[in-house]
Amino acid sequence: MDKISERILQELTRDGRISNLELAERVGLSASACLRRVQDLERRGVIAGYRAVLDRGALGIGFLAYVTVGLNSHTKASQVAFEQAMGRAPEVVECHNITGAVEYILRVEVADLVAYKRFHTDVLGTLPQVNAITSYVVMGSPKDGRG
Repeated sequence: MDKISERILQELTRDGRISNLELAERVGLSASACLRRVQDLERRGVIAGYRAVLDRGALGIGFLAYVTVGLNSHTKASQVAFEQAMGRAPEVVECHNITGAVEYILRVEVADLVAYKRFHTDVLGTLPQVNAITSYVVMGSPKDGRG
């Protein structure tokens, strides 16, 4: 990966809808050379896809929490069951298996505290694998680099 390819990735991360012509100008390449590089990055899987960045507030999502979850059993079956349940939960936008004192960290996005309590009680609270739940409510996000 050379500096030009790194610059292409930076620009596309900032604006995935940038035209090839403008991208080429920003990174100092001809349009055809820039397009070849982008296609090569896509073909190699460095660029895995493109997506829209949504305004959660405009969608009625006003509550964000990170939730750590400890399981009562460290078996493969327990992990699979938990991960499948999180896959079915629309409130969970990220689920990561982590190291440390607990097994998972979730990013949960819902309309409000009432909706979060419902998720906490009716989804997490009903899973037999769950031993511990700790919620961290996000009060603000001065930096959020998710693209």
